[in-house]
Amino acid sequence: MHFSPAVLAALAAAALFGASTPFAKLFAGSISPFLLAGLLYLGSGIGLTLVRLFRDHGWKAPGLPAAEWPWLLCAIATGGVAGPVLLMAGLAHTGAATASLLLNLEAVLTAVLAWVVFRENADRRIVLGMVLIVVGGVVLAMQGTGQATTGFAGPALIASACLAWAVDNNLTRKVSASDALFIAGIKGLVAGSVNLGVALLAGAAWPTAAIAAPAMLIGFLGYGVSLVLFVLALRGLGTARTGAYFSTAPFIGAATAILMLGDTTSLPFWLASGLMAAGVWLHLTERHEHEHTHEPIEHRHRHVHDGHHQHEHDFEWDGTEPHTHPHRHVPVTHKHAHYPDIHHRHSHS
Repeated sequence: MHFSPAVLAALAAAALFGASTPFAKLFAGSISPFLLAGLLYLGSGIGLTLVRLFRDHGWKAPGLPAAEWPWLLCAIATGGVAGPVLLMAGLAHTGAATASLLLNLEAVLTAVLAWVVFRENADRRIVLGMVLIVVGGVVLAMQGTGQATTGFAGPALIASACLAWAVDNNLTRKVSASDALFIAGIKGLVAGSVNLGVALLAGAAWPTAAIAAPAMLIGFLGYGVSLVLFVLALRGLGTARTGAYFSTAPFIGAATAILMLGDTTSLPFWLASGLMAAGVWLHLTERHEHEHTHEPIEHRHRHVHDGHHQHEHDFEWDGTEPHTHPHRHVPVTHKHAHYPDIHHRHSHS
């Protein structure tokens, strides 16, 4: 069983996002959905921007390579703008149980896009693990209220939101080697501004500080810090595996509601727990090893001088590791266990 830092980051991202859901629901009845989404995302964006300013001792350019800006902007447009708007519109015409079931589509669509469009490797063990985790989410969601769904429009809009987030996840992988704080922070600022603008244009009243402050704090932790960890997991695991670990969030949300908010347990909850645990176990015990060739690549990310980072420095280096600077990988062929991370995006024969 292999608990790599990237695996831990993915599970921690799921834990923070899953735990935020029952707390965010405490405010759902008192303010409009768009306003709540705006506060959550703004809390994420503002909080992460302040953390980044503190870390860098002031404003510094993000250092995102020019070739990666189109990927990031498209990810923000799909996941930060289109996704939340489509979800909120769909929820207005969809029952809670149906909506919960449909939200499990995000993990499935993320994996399908990663495997089919972006050619990320996945063996039968990973596919089976993904299926078990998603089925667990479906079982958990089937405890819903059973509210009726009005027509086809609501489910179609929610499914479209899931597709937007799946595209976002795969595009974000393209920039995951860059500063995770900047990527997550800019997403939060844009998504928060859009949702807040939609809410105010629709006539929503600005909430009191007693509602806005805790909602933004929940957003900072459950959306902001969670997204930073998600980006770090993408860097180390690839999209499909990160999406699979992250899809345990519904279970974590339900467990939080039980332990901290007094909700009761049920047979579906324990069945879902078993299915998700089995799926995560299949992923944790994966071992993917074969001879592979690294093509030359230049990028910038935090690293140590391991087997994949043997390069000279064109500046005076004090020996501190890990460190961050633009660096070039020379071609190398070797064999070792690996994930489809930022250094292993090769094809398989």
